Amino acid sequence: MVLVLPCIDMFITVDLRTVTCKIPPQEILTRDAVTAQVDGVVSYRIHSALSAVASVTDVHSATLLLAQTTLRNVLGTQSLAQLLACREEIAHSVQAGYTTWLSLCQHCALPGMLFVPKATLDSATEQWGVRVARVEIKDIRIPMAMQRAMAAEAEAARETKAKVVAAEGEMNASRALQKASMVLAESPAALPLRYLQAFTAVAAQNNSTIVFPLPINMFGSLGQKSTGG
Repeated sequence: MVLVLPCIDMFITVDLRTVTCKIPPQEILTRDAVTAQVDGVVSYRIHSALSAVASVTDVHSATLLLAQTTLRNVLGTQSLAQLLACREEIAHSVQAGYTTWLSLCQHCALPGMLFVPKATLDSATEQWGVRVARVEIKDIRIPMAMQRAMAAEAEAARETKAKVVAAEGEMNASRALQKASMVLAESPAALPLRYLQAFTAVAAQNNSTIVFPLPINMFGSLGQKSTGG
């Protein structure tokens, strides 16, 4: 039983359940000078009602504002590629933080790159009696011009890869044709058999015209016979 004196004491009810708040879109400038809008979600829970009431005026508003500031500070130290590829690692660094943080994602960190956040959400809200449960980056929006530039870059990279694959295929095909020509040169009867196989493949396509290739040496032998006659 708690005795509350009127006009002297004030009774405040503190909800100890987990609270989920949406972080409004934040305009940030990445390390490689690209503007982007990022929003997220933060989930926290009050574990000390006395600290939440006595240490801060409005614990919920203070936690949300601190989450916005921490999100901008952390994302401002990352490049756009890291921001798009390593959402989970960055969100974890916003929540807990490290003294020196080496990126867990091999696609988004350069060798030896260290990440030192100025302020972390979980450690800053601990004195308010608030424990941050989870921080998630919800959406990343970049300018339309940057989207077109990234699409053009990806398309050029795919075209380059396709050309390299086609060149490798041509090289392998030329080597196979070279080996086939050596085999056909060793066996004179193999070339007519190859002609017959080609005719069989052409006839299966219901074509009305069949072009019959004649070897040049046949014309040479006919010319020698006419000259001898």
